Amino acid sequence: MIEALQLLFLLFVANGAPVLATRVLDTAGDHPIDGGRSFLDGRPLFGPSKTWRGLGVALLASTLAALLLGWPAEIGLLIGAAAMLGDLLSSFLKRRLGLASSAQALGIDQVPEALLPLLAVRETLALDGWVIAALVAAFVVLELLLSRLLYRLHIRRQPY
Repeated sequence: MIEALQLLFLLFVANGAPVLATRVLDTAGDHPIDGGRSFLDGRPLFGPSKTWRGLGVALLASTLAALLLGWPAEIGLLIGAAAMLGDLLSSFLKRRLGLASSAQALGIDQVPEALLPLLAVRETLALDGWVIAALVAAFVVLELLLSRLLYRLHIRRQPY
C-alpha cells in the first residue's frame, strides 16, 4: 500500500512540476518541443504548452522525489520520462481531434500520463494489472480534484 501511494506521489510530481514551473517562471524558457511545427493535418504537432522547460523540470523533479522516497534515481527518471511521453501523446491526440491546448478531454488528459509510467516500471516493481488499473483510476480522480483546487489557488490557469 505504501509503495502504491509513493508511486501515485511520483506521478503527481512528474505531471505537476511543469504546471508549477509555468506559474513560477511564466514564459521564461518555454520553448515548444515541437518548435511550432505542424503535423500532416496542418494542426500543431503538440502545441505551445509542451515545452523543453516542462520536460526538464518533470525529469528533475521526479528524479529528486524518488531519491527523497528512498527509491533509485532511475525509477524517478523513468516515471518522469514516461509521464511526459504520455502528456505528449495526450496533446498529439487532442490536436488531431481539433481541441485546443486548454480544452479538457476527460481520460485523454489523464490516462496516458499515469498509465505509461506505470507500465514502464511494472516489471521492476512487480506491479500487476489490478494495481496499475487502480493507480490509474486513483490518478484520474485525484488529478481532477487537485486541478480544481490549484485553479482556485490561482496556480493553474484552467480548472482542469
